Amino acid sequence: MYDTAIIGSGPAGLSAALNLKLHNKNIIWFGSKDLSSKVEKSEKIANYPGLGMISGAELNRRFAEQMAQMDLSLTDRMVTTVLPMGERFQLLAENEIYEAKTLLLATGAVSGRGFPGEAEFLGRGVSYCVTCDGFLYKGKTIAVFCQDPRYEHEVDYLAGMAEKVYYFMPYTGSEMELPNAEKLPKPIKEVKGDRKVTSICLTDGSEIPVDGLFCLRNAVAPTALLPGLQMDGAHIVVDRGMRTNLSGCFAAGDCTGRPYQIAKAVGEGNAAAHTILDFLHDAV
Repeated sequence: MYDTAIIGSGPAGLSAALNLKLHNKNIIWFGSKDLSSKVEKSEKIANYPGLGMISGAELNRRFAEQMAQMDLSLTDRMVTTVLPMGERFQLLAENEIYEAKTLLLATGAVSGRGFPGEAEFLGRGVSYCVTCDGFLYKGKTIAVFCQDPRYEHEVDYLAGMAEKVYYFMPYTGSEMELPNAEKLPKPIKEVKGDRKVTSICLTDGSEIPVDGLFCLRNAVAPTALLPGLQMDGAHIVVDRGMRTNLSGCFAAGDCTGRPYQIAKAVGEGNAAAHTILDFLHDAV
């Protein structure tokens, strides 16, 4: 049982992890070991106090150095489901279950809805977890939305199970070639079905029959990850202590709303960590 589970390896998650580590809390931190791709792609950052003009790549490098100094490690697994269990949370990440007394969502700005039809068919043909649900589609036809090259091995895994795979990647440079996989000519626009998924529609108006859709994104939309979370549009509603409407659950960074700034995310991560410390102390 961990004191805190943190989801998200951007500045908010790092800030919280550092502060909880300094207070000797037992944490598990989920996210990409490459840290924030948004930070990495920033050409110049001029408004972070004390650092002057710095590139995003250099800032991520400094973040990684500080993590090493503090003996902080990331669990590079995608959390696809969170279940409140009274005084603890259960997290499902690539077919493994983790438990924590508190939860911090630092997932960044994530679309609250996904594709039209995605939320409606979650668990009825739409899945976020390849290792959990891939076996259900042995010998069937599926579609895959792969947001990041780090998930290409999961597309390969699905192709080994399914008879036919249609995939779309919103990035360039992929060299993936699979005998039973076909790259979609246009982006996915909508998921359709009756009791279960029956097809996907593309932005050119074409419709392709499929038995299921796997969405492999860098983060799951908060409402899909944790049902019952209060939202304001695509943003998680929090108070000044970064508390959500669910006891023991906190949020920080871009997922709580604008401005989408690194300094703001770091500050919210710090505030969330201290509120979590108070929560853990009061729960003893």
